[in-house]
Amino acid sequence: MKKYLLFFGLLLVLLTACSGSETYRGSWKAIDKDGNKFEIDFNAKRFSITDSSGEKEKYDYTQNSVNIENGVETYGIQLEDGRKYQITFPNSEDQDSGFISDGNNVPMYTIGRKDFVKYDDVYKLK
Repeated sequence: MKKYLLFFGLLLVLLTACSGSETYRGSWKAIDKDGNKFEIDFNAKRFSITDSSGEKEKYDYTQNSVNIENGVETYGIQLEDGRKYQITFPNSEDQDSGFISDGNNVPMYTIGRKDFVKYDDVYKLK
């Protein structure tokens, strides 16, 4: 039985390694550490960041890790140029808010599906 679970787990990782997870695909409202607002849109292999003036930057990426521990989901992505980021959903019952961190685990953006959320709002008790 353990062999089947291990095989299934490895298969799942391989299938998700190429394209982004359904968990974070789609549009997000984001706020950076300085309070600037952005729109981030994740597709299977590309995402874009649009600032408040409408300027858009696009990036190709691959998902390179998935970690679920104590209900906290973290997805690792790597850009074409080698930069690495993490998308984290700290509340197991709410995948509509989270944050994006750089390679050193420093939060860069808070993200929300419906609203712009602040860092403290991501961790508040419901």
